[in-house]
Amino acid sequence: MSDSLLCLQGVHTHIGAYHILHGVDLKVPRGQLTLLLGRNGAGKTTTLRTIMGLWRASAGRIEFRGQDITRTPTPEIARMNLAYVPENMGIFPDLSVSENMLLAARSAARSEHIDPDRLEHIFQMFPAVKQFWKHPAGKLSGGQKQMVAVARAIVEPRDLLIVDEPSKGLAPAIIDNMIEAFARLKQSGVTILLVEQNMGFARRLGDHVAVMDQGRVVHASDMALWLERPELQQRWLGLNL
Repeated sequence: MSDSLLCLQGVHTHIGAYHILHGVDLKVPRGQLTLLLGRNGAGKTTTLRTIMGLWRASAGRIEFRGQDITRTPTPEIARMNLAYVPENMGIFPDLSVSENMLLAARSAARSEHIDPDRLEHIFQMFPAVKQFWKHPAGKLSGGQKQMVAVARAIVEPRDLLIVDEPSKGLAPAIIDNMIEAFARLKQSGVTILLVEQNMGFARRLGDHVAVMDQGRVVHASDMALWLERPELQQRWLGLNL
């Protein structure tokens, strides 16, 4: 697919003695939101971490913008306008929100030097980031920390945003805010790869779906087709949307 920003071909990943990914094939279309679905233990998080080089693929190929990044060190991948928000959010609790943001703003030496237009864009999506700008990040609620984690990932323009379960453990009102934020990001042209278990979240945002089971992608389609196939939903996720 010439319009794929990210492409995985036959990717295998071993963690110690364990063979986790068994030949993952995945294409992420440019400018759209792709959902990576699957039961717990299917290999979703391992896939994201392998893309970022945090775990090294033992076989296969990973391409980003047509460039092979399979063996590229994680810091170099992060400098390719690609950002990753892990499931644990990766917030530095003893630093303020502004200091957390500054860590990802490579073009700024101090928080006052962060692009003001970029910050205003982020504040509109995540008002809590502005409200708690000088507060220790560790003192925030789970939903507020998730907002900071996503805001930090986009403090500089990104071509691809990879997020692992952004709605996990969040209150419905915070989930609605997160959905609106991701919708705005998508409208701005950011390509998004999202692992998500909340099906309401998924169906409101997703353009494409890839379903994993036992370390492989077992189904890939656009969201409309996935929603029309309850037998596939039941088979691979054990539910019916």
